[in-house]
Amino acid sequence: MEARRLLWFMALAFSVALLVHYIELPYGYVISSLLSIGKSEVTSAGNFSANGLSNESENSANRIVSGGLNSTGGAFQNVTKFVDEKKSETSKHSNDSVGDSSDPVDEHSSTDVLEMNHSSTDDRVVRNKSLAAEMARQHVHDLPVSSYTSARNSSVDSLQGINAVSSSIIDEEKASRISSPQVASPPPNLPSHASSPEYKGLNQSTHIRSPSVGTTSVVKDPANTVRKKEKPSLTHSQLSTYVHNSARRTPKLTRFKGPPTVVVPISKMNDLLSESRVSYHSMKARWPSQADEELLNAKKLIESADSIDKNPHVDVNAYRNFSAFTRSYELMEQTLKIYIYTEGERPIFHQPELNGIYASEGWFMKQLEENKHFVTKNSNKAHLFYLPFSSHILQEVLYVPDSHSRKNLVRYLNSYLQNITSTYRFWNRTNGADHFLVACHDWAPAETGRIMNNCVRALCNANVKGGFQFGKDVSLPETYIRNATNPLKNLGGKPPSQRHILAFFAGKMHGYLRPILLNYWENKDPDMKISGKLQKSKNQMTYIQYMKNSKYCISAKGYEAYTPRVIEAIFFECVPVILADNYIPPFFETLNWESFAVFILEKDIPNLKNILTSIPEKRYIEMQQRVKQVQKHFLWHDKPVKFDVFHMILHSLWYTRVLQTGA
Repeated sequence: MEARRLLWFMALAFSVALLVHYIELPYGYVISSLLSIGKSEVTSAGNFSANGLSNESENSANRIVSGGLNSTGGAFQNVTKFVDEKKSETSKHSNDSVGDSSDPVDEHSSTDVLEMNHSSTDDRVVRNKSLAAEMARQHVHDLPVSSYTSARNSSVDSLQGINAVSSSIIDEEKASRISSPQVASPPPNLPSHASSPEYKGLNQSTHIRSPSVGTTSVVKDPANTVRKKEKPSLTHSQLSTYVHNSARRTPKLTRFKGPPTVVVPISKMNDLLSESRVSYHSMKARWPSQADEELLNAKKLIESADSIDKNPHVDVNAYRNFSAFTRSYELMEQTLKIYIYTEGERPIFHQPELNGIYASEGWFMKQLEENKHFVTKNSNKAHLFYLPFSSHILQEVLYVPDSHSRKNLVRYLNSYLQNITSTYRFWNRTNGADHFLVACHDWAPAETGRIMNNCVRALCNANVKGGFQFGKDVSLPETYIRNATNPLKNLGGKPPSQRHILAFFAGKMHGYLRPILLNYWENKDPDMKISGKLQKSKNQMTYIQYMKNSKYCISAKGYEAYTPRVIEAIFFECVPVILADNYIPPFFETLNWESFAVFILEKDIPNLKNILTSIPEKRYIEMQQRVKQVQKHFLWHDKPVKFDVFHMILHSLWYTRVLQTGA
């Protein structure tokens, strides 16, 4: 009888606990918070167990983020100590520091490379568990879950579209995900701890990754069609076979993206860009503004600009339409005004990252927020509205290691949008068409593809088959900043007559394409310096020296089509060879890339040398001179200067928005 009463009492207690958790926890993530088998224990005082930085402690931190915000866990008083210890542990296992002479290193998995063996998990991903745990703890104490859940569920008519989109994304991820821990929705603003010295120390990442670049066909020059001893191209099935072999060579990856089933050559991209000027229509504004009239007037002035066929100081052939560009740039300087939202907490918002391969989004954020010419605090005068977040830091802080899911990152951005759309009416006037973002991480297209679909998106990961929309989105240059205090260090290279290496590539074996490239060309030809990551040697040239001494610098895709090697080639005055199908190069709406770069289809890897040697010396020198000419458009300066990369990004955003007006 006593045993039966005890069982009834235990069942009742469990039911009450279940009900409390269901009411208190967001999205009803109850089971994961109750079932903590194999997790580390937390003492009644809120301290982590004596195991310190053991795997159990990491699991405990992960459980807190992924839904187990246990209300009976107490106040986690030792989280700061935990973060410090994790920082120390991370520094012991961090990669070798990358100096000025190092080649770029692909950072970690992309959209389709989420399944990684535990041994290959990036060091900063490990440390995120402790950061996320602290965020969750702060969320519990500073912003009760129940109040946040209530705020999230409040119905605002202007937010229904965003909520519907977010729900569809979550449903799709649930359907496609095999097994992923559930992650509690973050608050609209990060807690104040995220800007603390502890976090800042962890956040100064110097990891270097070389995402990847785009491809298509050879330069439009009759001489280029002549192939000496031409080798057969690779078929799609052969590429797939090499992908299978590449997977065996790179055991760290359990799954990665294969070759695209549909390839869009550069000539077709040109057509798509032209067609978008007519076919793309942004949402018509719900009410008129003075800014719209100014944009419409600018559009008329650009279209009627006097034709410029020659310029004594500029080779106009490096541009699609030099007269339209110069007139548009002039009007941008006279007219453009941008409103920057002050909402959003650091580090995801308003905290630029100035080193590494994602530095473009950080440098742009820094220089725009410091700008007094283009920025306005009067929203009625604004032509564009800036959403100042870092896609890289978003991933650093919120991605749950081994979860294989970006759902909580999308949810976080959705919460931010709910915050600004319920506070201001700007978004609702055009449904976001006059808003823009600048994002360089691999996942940015997927994270913003639905909830920010109407915005003008400046993306490093610009892939024709990856959600990029001609006429609305712009391709952002991925600039690898080795030294934030001197971004122009080592600028330039040797003249053409002193470049004795035909083609150069070095890098880690990320993705399916690079192993194929090395299989054909590594140690096969003295003119082709193709290798994996360079090993430091006393008598060997450095990565930068190779770039400065090569005629052609190959930008072979890694996980994604884009890579910092495209801009590095221009930085070191080497003609870029873009070996990545479907990649849209930066400032595509303005620059004539085929006049100073070579586009080679992935299937033509066996013919790589024949294609390059078929380019006449006169044509090569012409291309190299244009590389030097457009170089100014890809340089970051401590203080922005006319026609530099900061102003070119602004122009791409401005020009795209101008062409949308009245369409």
